[in-house]
Amino acid sequence: MNIVENQLASILSRSWWALLLRGLVAIAFGVLTWMQPGISLATLVLLFGAYAMADGILAVCTAIAGEAEHRWVLLLGGLIGIGVGLLTFTHPGITALAIQFYIAVWAIGTGVIEIVVAIRVRKEIQGEWLLVIGGLASILFGILLMARPEAGALSLLWLIATYAVVFGIILVILALRVKGFVDRLKQA
Repeated sequence: MNIVENQLASILSRSWWALLLRGLVAIAFGVLTWMQPGISLATLVLLFGAYAMADGILAVCTAIAGEAEHRWVLLLGGLIGIGVGLLTFTHPGITALAIQFYIAVWAIGTGVIEIVVAIRVRKEIQGEWLLVIGGLASILFGILLMARPEAGALSLLWLIATYAVVFGIILVILALRVKGFVDRLKQA
């Protein structure tokens, strides 16, 4: 058992609630966006900024809760989310093209980090493949946004909402599986 994988698995298992909360926030963001398809681009900017900030803060909380030497991997993912959230709030008049680029970079960056974490903890937790799928979904989402810059604001809203709901569901399932792992350890 590699010490790095053990430390990352320990962080994830102790902070299962943060994964669950991240998933629920993502689902709420996606559903809210679906329910308000006529939302203006300015509102989209603020709504996305709030989502990225909340996701980043919860990811940082997960990293801080751990005592592992290699928690910087989780911390980096959270800082990317916070940075994109701050950037979004400081430039509210941003164009649809720029918001797509911000979101794409954030999605690709966090996707890569999620895959790295999943690979590192694959022998320590069950359901790590869900984190890989979440990471791949994030990367694919970012690539799609970069490849289709001419997409209209409404299609962007639907794409963002769909991504958020799918990613949120994956995080909720992972959180429940990790919590189950913690519960089994407590009973042993």
